[in-house]
Amino acid sequence: MKLVSWSFINLFFPFVLISAASAQITIDGSTNTTLTRNDQDIRIENGSRAGDNLFHSFGEFSVPTGSEAFFNNASDVVNIFSRVTGGNISKIDGFIRANGAANLFLINPAGIIFG
Repeated sequence: MKLVSWSFINLFFPFVLISAASAQITIDGSTNTTLTRNDQDIRIENGSRAGDNLFHSFGEFSVPTGSEAFFNNASDVVNIFSRVTGGNISKIDGFIRANGAANLFLINPAGIIFG
């Protein structure tokens, strides 16, 4: 049996090493949500606001170990409603946080697994 070198794997499958290290969050375009990636962390901003509530809609939302999803909301937001529409289970092994005392709701019909 011959061993495959890491350079071969990195050349043809670079996503294998990258996806394991950073949060896997994508937007679905139905809200004004913006994402800013910084190494393993993602800053989530804007969204669609209605009164004291802020809405986000994601195609995918998973946070691996060592990563963080930070909702950078205004301090007067009371509730943050976040839905996942892509059909994949959300796996939360890292941190999720928001500004102030906002209640954060993550809704995924495909399911959520907390590690």
